[in-house]
Amino acid sequence: MIKNISVIFVIIVLLFAYSCGENKMNDSCDLALLNGEIYTVNDSILWVQAIAVKGDRIYKVGSNEEIEKYIGDSTVVIDLNGSFAMPGFIDSHAHLIGIGENLIDVDLRDAKNWDEVITAVAKAADGMQPGEWIVGRGWHQEKFDPEPEPNVEGYPIHTTLSNAVPYNPVMLVHASGHAVFANAKTMELARVDTITADPPGGRIVRDFSGNPIGVFEENAESIIRNQYEKYLSSRNRKELNQETIRKIKLASEHCLKNGITTLHDAGETLETIEIIKNLVDSNSIKLRLYVMVNDTFEKLKGKLKDYRLVGYGDKRLTVRAIKQYSDGALGSRGAWLLEPYSDLPDTYGSNVTPLEVLDDYCRLAAENGFQMCIHAIGDRGNREALNLYEKYSQQYDNFKDMRWRIEHAQHLNSHDIKRFARLNVIAAMQTIHCTSDAPFVTERLGNERATSGAYVWRSLLDNGTLICNGTDAPVEPIDPIASFYAAVTRKNKDGVGFYTSQKMTREEAIKTYTINGAYAAFEENLKGSFHEGKLADIVVLSNNLLKCPEEEILNTKVLYTIVGGKIVYKK
Repeated sequence: MIKNISVIFVIIVLLFAYSCGENKMNDSCDLALLNGEIYTVNDSILWVQAIAVKGDRIYKVGSNEEIEKYIGDSTVVIDLNGSFAMPGFIDSHAHLIGIGENLIDVDLRDAKNWDEVITAVAKAADGMQPGEWIVGRGWHQEKFDPEPEPNVEGYPIHTTLSNAVPYNPVMLVHASGHAVFANAKTMELARVDTITADPPGGRIVRDFSGNPIGVFEENAESIIRNQYEKYLSSRNRKELNQETIRKIKLASEHCLKNGITTLHDAGETLETIEIIKNLVDSNSIKLRLYVMVNDTFEKLKGKLKDYRLVGYGDKRLTVRAIKQYSDGALGSRGAWLLEPYSDLPDTYGSNVTPLEVLDDYCRLAAENGFQMCIHAIGDRGNREALNLYEKYSQQYDNFKDMRWRIEHAQHLNSHDIKRFARLNVIAAMQTIHCTSDAPFVTERLGNERATSGAYVWRSLLDNGTLICNGTDAPVEPIDPIASFYAAVTRKNKDGVGFYTSQKMTREEAIKTYTINGAYAAFEENLKGSFHEGKLADIVVLSNNLLKCPEEEILNTKVLYTIVGGKIVYKK
């Protein structure tokens, strides 16, 4: 009897030991991050030392001791050595194809004057055949020193560029994307002359004699872009698609290098979305994408439902938003204002999409369960967008759950600030625009309007509005660190402040780049904070953004970018 009990006891002990071993084996994580200063953006436990990842999800967060017990023989271990980690940056407004184009075309963002632009374009023309197009982006007349001479409204006149590059059509996109510059060859192809009419919502800038100077604002851009599209149409569809694929891949890698794990792509055609979907199917891009559809109403009204995707391809691709434009940009005086520009009193900016057409898009979004995202920069552009949203809030009881957005929301009338929170409209802003645009904002708006309504993050936050952050790349470099610095200091790189009472706290700024961005894409239960079961999207940085000295923020480097538990970038 005693012998039998002893045998049973041994069997029980062995089974228990086996069971414990089996549980330990089953509990082993695939990736562990140890010895870090890890900010979770999770109010229940804001700071931890370590993270365990299993599959593509956060498995556990806690101390080193708590996480070490989940480390097995096959676990990849990263010793952070005190480095700072946080949820991966969510850039809530950028342009995927534009980022790729900027890595290929002539980059003019650092051009300090018009002479540098001409030099860069002339260099690109070397070795090119006559008739080949030269495309660039990033120039801004307000950042030229000295001011171009001669000029119209600060814009240079095409003559010098046309003389330097006489045989190649040139199209140079303004930093804002809301104007293009063309040389004489391009205007000849487009048959632009003194009697060419301005299109609705656009302007051909002219000198005092009525001659086009080479600048085409807002909807007038299409005069030049159509010629470029005609040039591209000589290539076959396969070649064009391969070029688009190249741009997407370059842009994706560039985002990951900068710590971005999710990008809200602010406007792609149905055709481009098909290409993106195919790349996701072939696992060719590791960046997560939330894509807004930007195509003609005629195309969308019959096909929109077919393109709705939520969490497609292991949560790599979501398509459930429509992007449209109320107005243009402040730098090109295309932002639609309630009162005229201080530096050009006969100009109010442009309504680039008729309000009845915007209404059609809003109705299409509401009927098909799509989020509406309207670009609005001027106070009139924002007011009209809010008026449309208010109309739909009265028609749909669940309007607040639709989470409609205004992209940019840069200049607001004080009477409209509270409307954002009341309607649960998300302000999808780009804090870097504030310090980048600062040299000309007061000139455009005057001190009173700039003080009360320009980039009023503090006013919006204090009234309960959710702000998500981004870069609007390639308008600005795809650099969340620079945007974070702008959010918490409102200083440019030279340390000059711009209406600093509107700045954010560091905690608020991190939320705009993490959990708020997730909320703005209906993904707050998937990403944006470290919580068991959420996607393991992580960025590791060289400085602690919450604790480092203010002057050290811009020196912060991305050490690791992790998407779904996989290391996709390592410095």
